[in-house]
Amino acid sequence: MKNFVLIKIIEAMIALWVITLIVFGLTHLSGNPAGALLPDDATQEQIDFLIQRLGLDQPLHIQYIKFLGGALQGDFGMSMKWPGEPAMGVVFDRLPATLLLGGVAMFISIVIAIPLGVMSAVHKGKTIDSVAQGIALIGQSMPSFWLGILLIWAFAVGLKWLPTSGSGTFMHLILPAISIAWFQISALTRLTRSSMLEVLDAEYIKLARAKGVSEPMITWKHALSNAAIVPLTYFGVLAGSVLTGSVVIETVFSWPGLGWTAIEAIKARDFPVVQSVVVVFAIIFILANLLVDLLYAYVDPRIR
Repeated sequence: MKNFVLIKIIEAMIALWVITLIVFGLTHLSGNPAGALLPDDATQEQIDFLIQRLGLDQPLHIQYIKFLGGALQGDFGMSMKWPGEPAMGVVFDRLPATLLLGGVAMFISIVIAIPLGVMSAVHKGKTIDSVAQGIALIGQSMPSFWLGILLIWAFAVGLKWLPTSGSGTFMHLILPAISIAWFQISALTRLTRSSMLEVLDAEYIKLARAKGVSEPMITWKHALSNAAIVPLTYFGVLAGSVLTGSVVIETVFSWPGLGWTAIEAIKARDFPVVQSVVVVFAIIFILANLLVDLLYAYVDPRIR
């Protein structure tokens, strides 16, 4: 088990290093960053001065080493849209809002999808199965931002039950969390259903029925505990989907999290903040997948 954990940690560190290469490369891919940071009417002298100040006149490998050294210390430079604030400081100020929104969305996904997938498998071919598959099909066909707009139109503009945008209260959290969770509910429901159908046909389940074990005990203890391995592997993907989905949804609902911050930084050409957001997203995604791998190995000893 120790070797397995060590290998996974090394893989996570390599993945994070590759992310820093990609972030650094994308910054230079669009051309000289100094030109993007200055107004269109900037003189060549101003551009040359900024190039020298930022160290962009040095070889790329030297620039990357300095970038990596700063990244290891959490120093991506100063924000340009938010003057006087470090880029990573801007990110950390808005990180709790994104974690709150993502956490609530994941909670909604798990609480709804797991029972729905289980009941769909247990009652295969019946009404609840048709309803569950219909929800899964609609959810995977509907973009989250479009659902968000529909929810605003229905519950904020039409019924006036909930606010259209902003943050600060639990009521502000409901619509964006549902918008992010909807697709995840669909995917997790289908995974749980297919996994449960496979487990319910296993010999040990038939043996449990022959011994007179009650159906609820068979379903929720014996079957679900074994079927949970497949949905568990999806949680790493779920964390990544919640983060990427938050970029659009936070913009739709003006939720002051990392997604909204990233869009604002891109519009303002604030490269330090964009780099910080990408790296923080990558760290969260890598840690989530590392945790899933470790839990997977704990649940299924064959993996380790």
